[in-house]
Order: sequence, then structure tokens, then C-alpha cells
Amino acid sequence: MKIQISGHHVEVTDSVRTHVEEKLAKIVKHFPGLIGFDVIIAKEHGEYQADLRTNYEGVAVAASGNDPVMYPAIANAVKKLDAALKHRKGQLKADLHEKPVCTTPPIAHEIIQEMDLSK
Repeated sequence: MKIQISGHHVEVTDSVRTHVEEKLAKIVKHFPGLIGFDVIIAKEHGEYQADLRTNYEGVAVAASGNDPVMYPAIANAVKKLDAALKHRKGQLKADLHEKPVCTTPPIAHEIIQEMDLSK
């Protein structure tokens, strides 16, 4: 698993790097097809923003989290990324299933017109 972490107005220390790796390791257990992540941690106007991006089954999936403290911002972004990946996985599984054939339902007034009501 390749994780590229960069900071914008934030110094990426070893503790931040290990925290991000621990959080993303949980996601990789559920989605072993993930190869790499791009993580950008920024601080603007006193609030931290963590942006996570990855590719899953040929589609780019991204999530971001905000918080006044850095570690909860990372946790929020990881939680959102996990939800987005689960949604994408559900879409891929739904595509494998055979879609039911929709037939047009008979319209009630057409059925009544065809009926013999003279009895």
C-alpha cells in the first residue's frame, strides 16, 4: 500500500504519518484491491482539512473531512472514504446481477374496454 502524504501549511510529522497509516490500514482490510492513497492535510482559517483520494476498480474515489483539530479531521475523512468505497462496491455488485425485465403494466381502462360487460 502506497500512501503519499503532503501538508499545506502543516508539517507532516512521523506521528501524523503513522496515524494516517493506521486509519487507512483498516480500509485496506475491507478493500484489498486498493493500491495507493493521496492524502493532503491543510490548515486554513484555523481549521484542518484532510483530503483523501484513491482509485477503486478504475474509478477515482475521494473524501474530505474538516475539524478544528487535525486528528479528528483525518478520522472524518477516512470514515467518509470508507462509506464512498462501500457505495462503489455496492454499485459494482449490482451491475453483476441480472436486471429484471420491465413490462408495461396493463392500463385499467384498456382492460375494462376489452371485457364483455353485457352479461
